Amino acid sequence: MRIAIASDHGGYELKRQLLERLQDPDFEWSDFGCATEDAVDYPDYAEVVALRVASGEFDRGILLCGTGLGMCIVANKVPGIRAVTVHDAFSAQATREHNDSNILTMGGRVIDANAAETIARIWLSTPFMGGRHERRLEKIRRVEAHVQELAEEAGLQT
Repeated sequence: MRIAIASDHGGYELKRQLLERLQDPDFEWSDFGCATEDAVDYPDYAEVVALRVASGEFDRGILLCGTGLGMCIVANKVPGIRAVTVHDAFSAQATREHNDSNILTMGGRVIDANAAETIARIWLSTPFMGGRHERRLEKIRRVEAHVQELAEEAGLQT
């Protein structure tokens, strides 16, 4: 599995710890920054990962900031992305099984490395269930397409 990962300064330390803990021959990691705890703007990092996951270059993405929330907001602006902020094991499993989430966001100021590792392992190993859940994903795709059409009609770029 090819995984894109990035953080801002608030998630940098958690990202560093996850990369150490989640070494596995089944995971191919690409780190898109940031490289220090110096203040940076999270949208810059979320956009890069979301675009690369949406393009199919990467299977999944993990984004880390102080809360996980800012990264999630930005990533979900990219069509085809289903980013979720998760801070518990049940939600990590449910969002993969039911929503086929493709980007996981977490907060370095919200959870510790042990919890983040558990959540990431569950999220990375849980398959999408399909079935009735596929119908719901198709509705999400239709919403994305409709929003794109409305934006084009209004002369807006999306």
